[in-house]
Amino acid sequence: QVQLVESGGGLVQPGGSLRLSCAASGFTVSSSTMSWYRQTQGKERELVASIRTPLGLTNYADSVKGRFTISRDNAKNTVYLQMNSLKPEDTAGYYCNALRFKNAWGQGTQVTVSS
Repeated sequence: QVQLVESGGGLVQPGGSLRLSCAASGFTVSSSTMSWYRQTQGKERELVASIRTPLGLTNYADSVKGRFTISRDNAKNTVYLQMNSLKPEDTAGYYCNALRFKNAWGQGTQVTVSS
């Protein structure tokens, strides 16, 4: 059974940093393109970052390019999203997703950027 468990969110001041984690089970993160999405109330989910297999090439939304970094640890079967220079507009629920299992979503982790 495919499961994704996100963690690491919280309240942070503008300019601060957070690192989100996505622990996967039921498949290996190295076998699928993995992505982070975010969603605010009343809006569609927005693709934030992806890391492709097998070479680990990455893509980012223009709004986060240069501030966010996606990575994966195959030994821990976990995908990360390092978020630096956070802005209030980054406030959202953050979710990870595996391209191989597009309908499998975790509960997400809330990020709130506010002073």
